[in-house]
Amino acid sequence: MRREGLTVTMVFLAESANYGEGIGNISTLKKMSRGNHEQYSYISRQAMRYNIVRQANWDQTPVDGKSGVVQFAPSATIAEYPEIDLFGYMKTAAKDGDQKGGASTRSAVVRLSNAIALEPFLGNLEFLTNMGLAARGKLENGIAQSEIQRSFYTYTITVDLDRVGIDGEVQITGEEKADRVKTLLDTMQYLYRDIKGRRENLSPLFAIGGRYERRNPFFENRIRIENDQINVETLAELLEDDAIRTHTFTGVVTGTFDNENEIRGKLSGESVGAAFRHLKEEVEQYYGESN
Repeated sequence: MRREGLTVTMVFLAESANYGEGIGNISTLKKMSRGNHEQYSYISRQAMRYNIVRQANWDQTPVDGKSGVVQFAPSATIAEYPEIDLFGYMKTAAKDGDQKGGASTRSAVVRLSNAIALEPFLGNLEFLTNMGLAARGKLENGIAQSEIQRSFYTYTITVDLDRVGIDGEVQITGEEKADRVKTLLDTMQYLYRDIKGRRENLSPLFAIGGRYERRNPFFENRIRIENDQINVETLAELLEDDAIRTHTFTGVVTGTFDNENEIRGKLSGESVGAAFRHLKEEVEQYYGESN
């Protein structure tokens, strides 16, 4: 079997990076609950996708609302627009004379998980006023509150390399396919998010992944952090499988985790930059073999 599945699981540190529907004058973080009744804030996969597409300069795909729903324009193809190549589409066209109507869809080639906090939400609130502006006009103060949390987050991305750049009769070159996936990896390596006047750095402090025969996000749901230490033993169990260990790359930012030496030893950890260089080399190798 060819190694056609690319997957990377990452950890980053961020503060209050995705809000949901507010309650009164309180802005509430998006959260989910576990069976132990703890709540964990998260950044939705839609929000992550939005930032990736914008920062990769892929947000040029034309849209229209002729069908009554805002969607990608029926004329847009994956040859021209990497966004719908990698993240899929649904396009609906009404019957027009001899032109057949109906819907066409493309499932995502790149799949994202939510970025979920690794530390529980403890109910912290930030008290806000517009006193500065109100004082200028001698007006009454406005008061608001926002839930806040600073936490490590983890998310996973998977790519079906054999489906990139192919959509029916449309097919791009191997070089173009490699460029799109490498641009995706570059964007993830330096990802950020603008929210409420802040720019949050979502660049990974830890990353683990590779190109495999199985299209499984192996490392998803296996990341835990306790006392500023990543649970190396759980990840090392996966590497007992030669088919996984041989093709896995691990990156860690120096001085971030208290068990950094263990990460570098048991997981063959390098710098995050080195891990992403290896991943891009894997992409180049795959599409070089495909030509």
